[in-house]
Amino acid sequence: MVKPLWNRITPGSALTACFALLLILQLWLFGIPAAAATGISTIPSLQPDQPVWVIDQATALSRITRSELSNELEQLAEQTGAEVRFVTFHRLDYGETVESFAEKLFKRWFPTDAAQSNQVLVVLDNVTNTTAIQTGSALKDRLSDEIAQSVVQETMMMPLRDGNKYNQAFLDASDRLVAVVSGNPDPGPPVVEETIQTEGTFARAEDTDDRSATVIVVVLLVLATVIPMATYYFYQFMQS
Repeated sequence: MVKPLWNRITPGSALTACFALLLILQLWLFGIPAAAATGISTIPSLQPDQPVWVIDQATALSRITRSELSNELEQLAEQTGAEVRFVTFHRLDYGETVESFAEKLFKRWFPTDAAQSNQVLVVLDNVTNTTAIQTGSALKDRLSDEIAQSVVQETMMMPLRDGNKYNQAFLDASDRLVAVVSGNPDPGPPVVEETIQTEGTFARAEDTDDRSATVIVVVLLVLATVIPMATYYFYQFMQS
Protein backbone atom coordinates (compact mmCIF):
# COMPACT_ATOMS: atom_id res chain seq x y z
CA MET A 1 0.00 0.00 0.00
CA VAL A 2 1.41 3.41 -1.04
CA LYS A 3 1.73 5.88 1.82
CA PRO A 4 0.16 9.32 1.41
CA LEU A 5 2.62 12.07 0.41
CA TRP A 6 2.40 13.87 3.75
CA ASN A 7 3.41 10.67 5.57
CA ARG A 8 6.63 10.51 3.55
CA ILE A 9 7.78 14.04 4.42
CA THR A 10 10.53 14.04 7.05
CA PRO A 11 11.46 17.03 9.24
CA GLY A 12 14.74 17.40 7.35
CA SER A 13 13.13 17.47 3.92
CA ALA A 14 10.48 19.90 5.15
CA LEU A 15 13.18 22.28 6.44
CA THR A 16 15.08 22.05 3.14
CA ALA A 17 11.93 22.79 1.18
CA CYS A 18 11.18 25.84 3.34
CA PHE A 19 14.71 27.18 2.90
CA ALA A 20 14.52 26.73 -0.87
CA LEU A 21 11.14 28.49 -0.94
CA LEU A 22 12.51 31.45 1.03
CA LEU A 23 15.52 31.70 -1.31
CA ILE A 24 13.30 31.69 -4.39
CA LEU A 25 11.07 34.32 -2.84
CA GLN A 26 14.06 36.55 -2.01
CA LEU A 27 15.45 36.31 -5.54
CA TRP A 28 12.01 37.05 -7.00
CA LEU A 29 11.51 40.11 -4.81
CA PHE A 30 15.01 41.60 -4.81
CA GLY A 31 16.77 40.04 -7.77
CA ILE A 32 20.40 38.93 -7.92
CA PRO A 33 22.76 41.71 -6.80
CA ALA A 34 25.70 42.57 -9.03
CA ALA A 35 29.08 41.38 -7.78
CA ALA A 36 30.48 44.63 -6.43
CA ALA A 37 29.85 46.40 -9.73
CA THR A 38 30.54 50.12 -9.93
CA GLY A 39 28.32 52.75 -11.50
CA ILE A 40 28.63 56.51 -11.38
CA SER A 41 25.97 56.57 -8.67
CA THR A 42 28.42 54.82 -6.32
CA ILE A 43 30.97 57.62 -6.71
CA PRO A 44 30.38 60.44 -4.20
CA SER A 45 29.55 63.94 -5.38
CA LEU A 46 32.14 66.70 -5.15
CA GLN A 47 31.78 69.20 -2.34
CA PRO A 48 33.01 72.73 -3.17
CA ASP A 49 34.23 73.35 0.37
CA GLN A 50 35.98 69.97 0.62
CA PRO A 51 38.00 69.38 -2.56
CA VAL A 52 38.80 65.73 -3.26
CA TRP A 53 41.58 64.86 -5.70
CA VAL A 54 41.81 61.07 -5.37
CA ILE A 55 38.96 58.58 -4.97
CA ASP A 56 40.43 55.10 -4.59
CA GLN A 57 37.45 52.75 -4.44
CA ALA A 58 39.58 49.87 -5.72
CA THR A 59 42.02 50.37 -2.80
CA ALA A 60 44.83 50.11 -5.34
CA LEU A 61 46.91 52.96 -3.91
CA SER A 62 48.83 53.24 -0.68
CA ARG A 63 48.00 55.91 1.87
CA ILE A 64 51.32 57.63 1.16
CA THR A 65 50.61 57.73 -2.58
CA ARG A 66 47.13 59.16 -2.07
CA SER A 67 48.53 61.86 0.19
CA GLU A 68 51.34 62.71 -2.25
CA LEU A 69 48.94 62.90 -5.18
CA SER A 70 46.49 65.07 -3.26
CA ASN A 71 49.19 67.54 -2.24
CA GLU A 72 50.57 67.75 -5.77
CA LEU A 73 47.18 68.24 -7.40
CA GLU A 74 46.01 70.76 -4.82
CA GLN A 75 49.12 72.82 -5.41
CA LEU A 76 48.51 72.63 -9.17
CA ALA A 77 44.95 73.92 -8.72
CA GLU A 78 46.15 76.83 -6.58
CA GLN A 79 48.84 77.84 -9.08
CA THR A 80 47.02 77.32 -12.39
CA GLY A 81 43.30 76.96 -11.67
CA ALA A 82 43.34 73.57 -13.43
CA GLU A 83 41.99 70.64 -11.43
CA VAL A 84 43.11 67.05 -12.02
CA ARG A 85 41.36 64.14 -10.30
CA PHE A 86 42.04 60.41 -10.18
CA VAL A 87 39.39 57.72 -9.63
CA THR A 88 39.93 53.98 -9.28
CA PHE A 89 37.18 51.37 -9.05
CA HIS A 90 36.75 47.60 -9.07
CA ARG A 91 34.54 46.23 -11.88
CA LEU A 92 31.96 48.12 -13.91
CA ASP A 93 28.24 47.68 -14.35
CA TYR A 94 27.25 45.33 -17.17
CA GLY A 95 27.52 47.03 -20.55
CA GLU A 96 29.60 49.91 -19.20
CA THR A 97 33.10 50.66 -20.49
CA VAL A 98 35.84 52.62 -18.80
CA GLU A 99 35.46 55.33 -21.44
CA SER A 100 31.69 55.65 -21.02
CA PHE A 101 32.10 55.62 -17.23
CA ALA A 102 34.66 58.44 -17.37
CA GLU A 103 32.45 60.50 -19.69
CA LYS A 104 29.34 60.07 -17.52
CA LEU A 105 31.18 60.85 -14.29
CA PHE A 106 32.81 63.91 -15.88
CA LYS A 107 29.41 65.26 -16.92
CA ARG A 108 27.85 64.43 -13.58
CA TRP A 109 30.55 66.26 -11.62
CA PHE A 110 30.77 69.13 -14.11
CA PRO A 111 27.43 69.45 -15.93
CA THR A 112 28.20 72.59 -17.97
CA ASP A 113 30.92 73.51 -20.46
CA ALA A 114 32.09 76.28 -18.16
CA ALA A 115 32.43 73.88 -15.24
CA GLN A 116 34.32 71.36 -17.39
CA SER A 117 36.73 73.82 -18.99
CA ASN A 118 39.59 73.52 -16.46
CA GLN A 119 39.02 69.93 -15.37
CA VAL A 120 40.89 66.68 -15.99
CA LEU A 121 39.55 63.30 -14.90
CA VAL A 122 41.54 60.06 -15.04
CA VAL A 123 39.85 56.76 -14.18
CA LEU A 124 41.10 53.19 -13.85
CA ASP A 125 39.34 49.83 -13.53
CA ASN A 126 41.73 47.55 -11.65
CA VAL A 127 39.95 44.37 -12.79
CA THR A 128 40.86 44.92 -16.45
CA ASN A 129 43.61 47.52 -15.90
CA THR A 130 41.94 49.79 -18.44
CA THR A 131 42.14 53.57 -18.20
CA ALA A 132 40.38 56.62 -19.62
CA ILE A 133 40.73 60.38 -19.46
CA GLN A 134 38.45 63.39 -19.88
CA THR A 135 39.79 66.92 -20.36
CA GLY A 136 38.23 70.38 -20.39
CA SER A 137 38.31 72.69 -23.41
CA ALA A 138 40.37 75.41 -21.72
CA LEU A 139 43.29 73.02 -21.33
CA LYS A 140 43.43 71.78 -24.93
CA ASP A 141 46.14 74.28 -25.87
CA ARG A 142 48.49 72.60 -23.37
CA LEU A 143 46.97 69.17 -22.83
CA SER A 144 46.07 68.01 -26.33
CA ASP A 145 44.03 64.87 -26.92
CA GLU A 146 47.17 63.14 -28.17
CA ILE A 147 49.11 63.89 -24.98
CA ALA A 148 46.11 63.01 -22.80
CA GLN A 149 45.77 59.59 -24.43
CA SER A 150 49.51 59.05 -24.17
CA VAL A 151 49.31 59.69 -20.42
CA VAL A 152 46.74 56.96 -19.80
CA GLN A 153 47.84 54.52 -22.52
CA GLU A 154 51.62 54.80 -22.21
CA THR A 155 52.70 56.56 -19.02
CA MET A 156 50.27 54.57 -16.86
CA MET A 157 50.29 51.31 -18.81
CA MET A 158 54.01 50.59 -18.52
CA PRO A 159 54.02 50.24 -14.69
CA LEU A 160 50.72 48.35 -14.85
CA ARG A 161 52.13 45.82 -17.29
CA ASP A 162 55.21 45.51 -15.12
CA GLY A 163 53.48 43.80 -12.21
CA ASN A 164 50.43 46.01 -11.53
CA LYS A 165 52.46 48.87 -10.06
CA TYR A 166 49.48 51.15 -9.41
CA ASN A 167 51.31 53.61 -7.18
CA GLN A 168 54.01 54.24 -9.76
CA ALA A 169 51.44 54.46 -12.57
CA PHE A 170 49.49 57.25 -10.86
CA LEU A 171 52.54 59.11 -9.61
CA ASP A 172 54.08 59.08 -13.10
CA ALA A 173 50.79 60.22 -14.65
CA SER A 174 50.45 63.00 -12.09
CA ASP A 175 53.99 64.25 -12.70
CA ARG A 176 53.43 64.38 -16.45
CA LEU A 177 50.02 66.05 -16.21
CA VAL A 178 51.27 68.65 -13.74
CA ALA A 179 54.19 69.49 -16.03
CA VAL A 180 52.00 69.86 -19.13
CA VAL A 181 49.13 71.73 -17.48
CA SER A 182 51.61 74.11 -15.83
CA GLY A 183 52.86 75.07 -19.29
CA ASN A 184 56.15 73.21 -19.11
CA PRO A 185 57.43 70.97 -21.93
CA ASP A 186 55.87 67.54 -22.08
CA PRO A 187 58.34 65.03 -20.58
CA GLY A 188 56.74 62.36 -22.74
CA PRO A 189 56.04 58.72 -21.98
CA PRO A 190 58.63 56.53 -20.28
CA VAL A 191 61.35 55.18 -22.54
CA VAL A 192 61.26 51.44 -23.15
CA GLU A 193 64.75 50.03 -22.80
CA GLU A 194 65.41 47.12 -25.11
CA THR A 195 68.01 44.57 -24.10
CA ILE A 196 70.20 43.66 -27.07
CA GLN A 197 71.84 40.25 -26.99
CA THR A 198 75.37 40.24 -28.43
CA GLU A 199 77.23 37.08 -29.39
CA GLY A 200 80.48 36.71 -27.49
CA THR A 201 83.65 35.32 -29.02
CA PHE A 202 84.36 33.15 -26.01
CA ALA A 203 82.54 30.01 -25.04
CA ARG A 204 80.30 30.18 -22.02
CA ALA A 205 81.16 28.07 -19.01
CA GLU A 206 78.11 25.87 -19.46
CA ASP A 207 79.01 25.29 -23.14
CA THR A 208 82.56 24.34 -22.16
CA ASP A 209 81.26 21.96 -19.53
CA ASP A 210 78.88 20.34 -22.02
CA ARG A 211 81.65 19.80 -24.59
CA SER A 212 83.98 18.39 -21.96
CA ALA A 213 81.33 15.95 -20.83
CA THR A 214 80.73 14.88 -24.44
CA VAL A 215 84.42 14.24 -25.04
CA ILE A 216 84.67 12.14 -21.89
CA VAL A 217 81.67 10.03 -22.91
CA VAL A 218 83.10 9.44 -26.41
CA VAL A 219 86.48 8.43 -25.00
CA LEU A 220 84.88 5.99 -22.57
CA LEU A 221 82.82 4.44 -25.39
CA VAL A 222 85.92 4.01 -27.53
CA LEU A 223 87.83 2.45 -24.67
CA ALA A 224 84.92 0.16 -23.88
CA THR A 225 85.04 -1.10 -27.47
CA VAL A 226 88.78 -1.24 -28.07
CA ILE A 227 89.91 -2.80 -24.78
CA PRO A 228 87.75 -5.97 -25.05
CA MET A 229 88.79 -6.43 -28.70
CA ALA A 230 92.47 -5.96 -27.87
CA THR A 231 92.17 -8.38 -24.97
CA TYR A 232 90.49 -10.96 -27.21
CA TYR A 233 93.15 -10.75 -29.93
CA PHE A 234 95.94 -10.87 -27.35
CA TYR A 235 94.40 -13.97 -25.82
CA GLN A 236 94.13 -15.63 -29.25
CA PHE A 237 97.75 -14.75 -30.00
CA MET A 238 98.93 -16.33 -26.76
CA GLN A 239 96.98 -19.54 -27.46
CA SER A 240 98.54 -19.99 -30.89
